[in-house]
Amino acid sequence: MRKVLAALAAIALLALPGTAAVAAEPSEKVIRVGVTQSVDSMNPFLAVRLVSGSLQRWMYGFLTVPDSKTLQPSADLAESWTTSPDGLTWTFKIRETKWSDGQPVTAADAAWTFNKMMTDDGAKTGNGPAVENFASVSANGQELTIKLKSPQASMLDNPVPIMPKHVWEKVPDISKYEADVYPTVGSGPYIAVESKKDQYVKLEANPNYWRGAPKIDELQMIFYDNPAAAIVGLKKGDIDLIGRLAPPDFESLKGDENIVQWNTDGRRATYLQINHGATTSDNKPIGDGHPALKDQRVRQALHYAIDKQKLVDEVQNGLARPADGSIIPPMYKDFFWEASGDQKVTHDLARANKILDDAGYTKGADGIRTMPDGSKKLAFRFSIHTDAPIEDKLAEYLTGWFKEIGIQLSTKRLDSSKFSEETGTTALFDIAISGWSVNPDPEEVLATHLCSRRPTASGEGGGTESFYCDPQYEDLYKQQQKELDRPKRAEIIKKMEERLYTDAPVIALYYPNNLEGYRKDRIASVTPIPEDKGILYGGSGYWPFYTLEAVTTETAAAEGGSNTGVIAGVAGGVAVLAIAGFFVLRRRQGAADERE
Repeated sequence: MRKVLAALAAIALLALPGTAAVAAEPSEKVIRVGVTQSVDSMNPFLAVRLVSGSLQRWMYGFLTVPDSKTLQPSADLAESWTTSPDGLTWTFKIRETKWSDGQPVTAADAAWTFNKMMTDDGAKTGNGPAVENFASVSANGQELTIKLKSPQASMLDNPVPIMPKHVWEKVPDISKYEADVYPTVGSGPYIAVESKKDQYVKLEANPNYWRGAPKIDELQMIFYDNPAAAIVGLKKGDIDLIGRLAPPDFESLKGDENIVQWNTDGRRATYLQINHGATTSDNKPIGDGHPALKDQRVRQALHYAIDKQKLVDEVQNGLARPADGSIIPPMYKDFFWEASGDQKVTHDLARANKILDDAGYTKGADGIRTMPDGSKKLAFRFSIHTDAPIEDKLAEYLTGWFKEIGIQLSTKRLDSSKFSEETGTTALFDIAISGWSVNPDPEEVLATHLCSRRPTASGEGGGTESFYCDPQYEDLYKQQQKELDRPKRAEIIKKMEERLYTDAPVIALYYPNNLEGYRKDRIASVTPIPEDKGILYGGSGYWPFYTLEAVTTETAAAEGGSNTGVIAGVAGGVAVLAIAGFFVLRRRQGAADERE
């Protein structure tokens, strides 16, 4: 049997052309990061996943970046800025630095980036709302001027990476461009020099980076088909760090003297996305969502049926916090909101049943309810990701609870690409698992529920998290956008969260802890963000990966340059899949909290 498994692994490796070229030289300082989510696009105008956002932070400069200690905006490509008394005109002085190809970075690069997003629907997919309030953007040497339609409180937290005009203006169609030409031209601490879709991205230190080159030579991002393979890779030393672990995988690292377990507050919420009647940006119905989910009372009944504490205890192994309101996690204390009193939805099956009874959804002989007009049973699909054990377990609990209130739930497993398409563009779903990483300024996650984030009729643009389009929510969004007094703005944002909570286009379940692990025999030092008990992989800035230091003993260097690297990372995934009985390579999957 061992010989068979070895042969299968060898065959699988031979079927992966090009991986051998990525092995490190013995003298190089290389850190390998394992991820279980594939890059949706190397094009920052299109990408929305967390893994892609991490790459963007490593490869490109932004106007500002979160301070490593306070998370408040600090200088990056913009070294200083001023604003007019009315808050409508912002002037940024762009740092005199170079792109990785030696060309100077100018304000024209930033102006081109923003103007492209303002005029091209395809370029709005990743960060469209970031420029919706821009009236005009112009450049004069190193001076960038942005004129706004109205004051914007989040102006210094702009999430858009600045792209090199001299490279990207040659792209004929942004919406179809995968940006897989290497080496990339960037202004961040690393340069992408090679990638193989769904397998790896290799980056090298950028010698032109304005802070100085990173302390390691090479950073590799290695994709695994499933978490089990990645955990084996970490224990074997095929990778050096992995983040976003599920609780069982995190707990499996206990007792390994070479591995540091990292458990802190996370910056995500996990929630259910409800197809409440999806429409395109021109208000045309789209998809095949169940008509009962258009009824807020049905969505409310679903909410009352869920025991969030049990999900935390038994699905998340206690390594999470129940979400009783906000889609903004509690680590952001200023903006976090929690329901209380009669407004708080608690686990109450009797109340859920009464809501549906009163609304006219009657149970049949089989215990399943039908629409008030008798036209259709309340049988919903629950879309999750393929090979995601946590989501399968979650589905089991929801199926049981929903059955108790006369609703049938069937699980629909999709790979990451199909999942993103059906839940974000075509609306071919009823209920789906989802989540989002929240930045220090939460405007972006709030914007994923705006009318404008719905896709166009042709399926372009978008970036919606719910297909939501609600006048009350839109009005609150505009109010907070203009409010420059932070405490007053926070109160408006809490009203937005309350609106999502009561109308329930999404139902927040819990806030997962940030669970990570890294090898202390490979990583000598890494600084989280924020520096006090913060996040490593998946944090809100590039700081952890800029500050990485590798262990430099001769033994460690020899190990790092022999048979590790991308070859070992992929091989580890193949071996585990073979042991599990899967004899073909499968598309890399995402997780419930896959979006940036």
